Amino acid sequence: FFCLFVFNRKTGEPPLINGWIPYLGKALIFRKDAFKFLLDQQKKLGDIFTVHIAGRYITFIMDPFQYVYVIRNSKQLEFHEFADKMASKTFDYPALSKGKFPDLKENLHRIYQYLQGKPLDIISDHMMKNLQDIFEWKCSQATDWETEKMYKFCCSVMFEASFVTLYGRVPAADGHKVISEIRDKFIKFDASFPYLAANIPIELLGATKKVRKELIHHFLLQNMTKWLGGSKVVQARQDIFEKYELLGDYDKAAHHFAFLWASVGNTIPATFWAMYYLLRHPEALAAVRDEIDHLLQSTGQERGPTYNIHLTREQLDNLVYLESALNESLRMCSSSMNIRISQEDFVLKLEGNQEVSLRKGDWIALYPQILHMDPEVYEDPKEYKFDRYIENGKKKTTFYKAGRKLKYFLMPFGSGISMCPGRFLAMNEMKMFLFLLLAHFDVELAENKAVRLDNSRMGLGILLPDVDIAFRYKLRS
Repeated sequence: FFCLFVFNRKTGEPPLINGWIPYLGKALIFRKDAFKFLLDQQKKLGDIFTVHIAGRYITFIMDPFQYVYVIRNSKQLEFHEFADKMASKTFDYPALSKGKFPDLKENLHRIYQYLQGKPLDIISDHMMKNLQDIFEWKCSQATDWETEKMYKFCCSVMFEASFVTLYGRVPAADGHKVISEIRDKFIKFDASFPYLAANIPIELLGATKKVRKELIHHFLLQNMTKWLGGSKVVQARQDIFEKYELLGDYDKAAHHFAFLWASVGNTIPATFWAMYYLLRHPEALAAVRDEIDHLLQSTGQERGPTYNIHLTREQLDNLVYLESALNESLRMCSSSMNIRISQEDFVLKLEGNQEVSLRKGDWIALYPQILHMDPEVYEDPKEYKFDRYIENGKKKTTFYKAGRKLKYFLMPFGSGISMCPGRFLAMNEMKMFLFLLLAHFDVELAENKAVRLDNSRMGLGILLPDVDIAFRYKLRS
C-alpha cells in the first residue's frame, strides 16, 4: 500500500509517479529532499517523468541537453502568468494578468533596461559607494578583532546598501535605525516565504500577515517621497504605477516591497555562502585577496577606510578568481526550479526524436541543481573548488557531459524567459562586497563547525544556511 504507484498513461505521456496520499501525492517526500527524490526517479524511470505534487502534475526534464528545447518553446511553455499569480498572492497586490491593468506587465518588464548597459554602471557605482560607507563605519568600530555572526553581518551590510541604492537614504537622524527596523521585519516575513510560495494561507502563518502589512506601509508614496537619492529603476516603476488609476496606493506599495524582496531575498544568502566558503578554504582566500591587491596596486588605488575605491565594470569582470569563487559557491547553494506551464495541448519535440505529449495546464520543470552536482560535468561536485571556472588564467565556459559540450552548465539565475533580470547587478553587488571586505579586513572563522544547506527552500532559489557561524575581522595593517 505504501509503495510507489507508476501508472501507464496516454501515448507519448511520461510515466506518472502519483503517491498514495490524496492531493498531496509526493509533496512531503519532495519537500524533504527534492534532489535525492529526483535522482532516485531518474534511475528508475529515465530522464523524463511526471510527479504528482500537491495537486499539480509536474513533468521533470532531467537531461541537460534537452533544456534548450524547453527554454526556446516560450510561446507554448509560458512562465509569466504563473509567476504573476504566485507573486501577487505572496506580496498582496492584484494579479497583473486579470485585464484590469493593460500593458502593466510589459511596461514593468521594459524597466529592467535600467539594470543593464550604462544604467547598470551607474547603479553599480552607487552600490559601491554605499557599501564603502557601511564598511567605513565598520572600520571605525574595528580597532581590534571584532566578532560577529556571519549571516547576520552579510544581511546587515547587503540589506542596507541595497535599500539605500534602490530607494534612497532615510534623511532622519535615525535613518540607520529605520532601515534596521525594516530589515528585521523583512527577515520575519522572509522566514515564511517558502510557505507562502507553497500556497499555504497567510492566516495560518502566525504574525506574517501583520508583518507584511507593516512592510508594505513603509513603501506608501508619502513615505517614499521623503527618501533621498533613489534609483532610476525605482523612479521609473513609480511613474508607471501612477498611470493606473485602478492600482491603489497600497497595491503600488506592495509592488515596491516585492521588488525589494526580489533584490535581496537571494543575494543575501548567496553573499553569505561566497564569504563562508572563502573563509573555509585558505588557499581560495589567499588567491582572491592577491587578485584584489594586484588590481588596487595596478590602478594606483589605496586600500583603507579613508580611501574611495572605484571599480569599472571591466575591472570587476576581469577579477577571474573572485568570479570563479563566487560561481562555485552559487553552484553549490542554488536550488531553483525552472517552471513552465503548457498553454495548449501539444507535443514537445526533443533531441533524438523524443517527444513528450503535454496537456494544457501541465507543468514542465527543469531542476538545475541536478546538473550542478553531476559528477560527469563537475568532478567531485560536493567539493568546493574556487578555481573551477578558470582555465589557463581565463574564465572557463566550456563544460562537458558524456563527451559533449553543454550549452547550459551553471543556472543559479533561472533560464530563458524566467531568467532573473537583476542578475548582472546581483553579481556586481556580491563581487563588490567581497572586494571591500578583503581589501579592508583580515577575516577568519571564529568557530570550527560545519554549516549545511537548509533544504526548506528547495526549488525557490538560494538555500539558506542551517545555522549561523561566528567570524572575526580587524583592519588590515
